[in-house]
Amino acid sequence: MAKTTTVASLGAALVELGHRVLLVDLDPQACLTFSVGIDPEDLDKSIQQVLLGGVKARDVIVPSEEGADLLPATIELATAELSLAAESDPEHVVRTALRPVAAEYDWIIVDCPPTLGLLTVNGLSAASEVLIPLQCETLAHRGVGQLLDTIHDVQRLTNPGLEVLGVLPTLYDGRTTHARAVLETIADTYSLTVLSPAIPKSIRFAEAPAIGHTVLTTSPRSAGANAYRQLATNLARG
Repeated sequence: MAKTTTVASLGAALVELGHRVLLVDLDPQACLTFSVGIDPEDLDKSIQQVLLGGVKARDVIVPSEEGADLLPATIELATAELSLAAESDPEHVVRTALRPVAAEYDWIIVDCPPTLGLLTVNGLSAASEVLIPLQCETLAHRGVGQLLDTIHDVQRLTNPGLEVLGVLPTLYDGRTTHARAVLETIADTYSLTVLSPAIPKSIRFAEAPAIGHTVLTTSPRSAGANAYRQLATNLARG
């Protein structure tokens, strides 16, 4: 959930700074769509129809209450990978779909699936930068090496300009030895930048998606909301 929370919260924070933001839900679980207050079951069209042709992204994009636009997903996206594989240029379908609307936004933030399949490769192939949210209270860091292998393949084959911004510590409790050890392991093993500020562990993050908002709305003065605001400011400065 940390990656979806980061996409939604970072998007909301960038909107607060006055930026035009498009969120793209590329995960068949549609957690991002739920998180910004949109029920996938109420949608007639989703990103699946855009990727498979016949529907333009512009006709599927919907506004969210916190100001960012959303290209939503439904569970139907789970069947899209098989169809995408038959395309002549399957790694670039997302890039092609977003090209007509790209100039209308300052930021397009893609929530990729947790798996490293064709949808994730599409998201990476369309991106200029990739941020890796890392849950510091789990063994999530074990998947970082596999993700970096996929990123390196994308850089070599489909998107040589892709830049890895670094890892973003989430669910972080700096008082615990384990959390600090995870960050040290990542930094040392993979030579990755650790982005700051770390996103603190808080029940507020679990509560927010249930009512279709981010923590910036539900708990605007919380440490978590302020951490995402600072992250957005740092990224906007370049």
